[in-house]
Amino acid sequence: MLSSIPSKLDIVTSHERIKSYINRTPVLFSEIINELCGCEVFFKCENLQKIGAFKARGGLNAALSLDKELIANGLCTHSSGNHAQAVALAAKMLHTKAYIVMPNNAPKPKVIGVINLGAELIFCEPTLEARENGVREIIDKTGAHFIHPFDNYDVIAGQATAAKELLEENPDLDSILAPVGGGGLLSGTGLSVKYFSQKAKVYAGEPEGAADAVLSFKSGKVEKAPYINTIADGLLTNLSEKTLEIIKDTVEDILLVNDEEILIALMLIFNNLKIIIEPSCAVPLAALIKNKHLFKNQQVGIILSGGNVDLSKLSF
Repeated sequence: MLSSIPSKLDIVTSHERIKSYINRTPVLFSEIINELCGCEVFFKCENLQKIGAFKARGGLNAALSLDKELIANGLCTHSSGNHAQAVALAAKMLHTKAYIVMPNNAPKPKVIGVINLGAELIFCEPTLEARENGVREIIDKTGAHFIHPFDNYDVIAGQATAAKELLEENPDLDSILAPVGGGGLLSGTGLSVKYFSQKAKVYAGEPEGAADAVLSFKSGKVEKAPYINTIADGLLTNLSEKTLEIIKDTVEDILLVNDEEILIALMLIFNNLKIIIEPSCAVPLAALIKNKHLFKNQQVGIILSGGNVDLSKLSF
């Protein structure tokens, strides 16, 4: 278990630990999107990852880093969906129990995914306090080991492996964009770029309707969003102290987009890459389109974070 910011060796070791358990996801591109953006865009398709999201990397890395006695009573977490599935998958692979606290408004495909992986599911009110209280009750009753969705260095090291793979295939990238919610993927991406790239800069896309990271980035302390109202349901959490510390050191800027811009980017990916992604996943492309001047004539990587979307909820 890591007790400090992951080093280059920690990320390499994490990749070795999980690579036989995960998919090495493809990198796609579209000439139409390239023309629209005025740059070459390379999409790392973590929507095609195990459990349909990059979260499999961090959840598996954290679980596989634990001693056997720590997982004997099971694993637990709170999550709106993708990390929940990651911990459920890890527990299934390690032949132990998973206890998952999910908000009662979690997207249906994510709920079904957790159930299908054999986890015990506990619903709660859609607040951080309710989620944390639910986990405390589980730990008191079962002694299960808690794996935080992002405030965990082993999780961050696992998430970093997505950008590591992207840079191995595209070492000349000038920029990489990732979405930001709790900051696990963004902080991991920042570390991989710091260690494995000679020149790339890291940018985040964040919805205006959950704009806490941009405030935290500017103030240097963990802030809350002024209001929550966005289609990007996977990006509603605040940063943590761990993720913010890394982001401050490794990220160039956090770019805000609105829901209309997110939906346009979502449709561009559906129509041109022919893959299914969730709205949170489209936020970095929306940020790129809105800020084309920053990326003109560059080679740009975008991490497509996940594909667990309830299609019936999309307005189109």
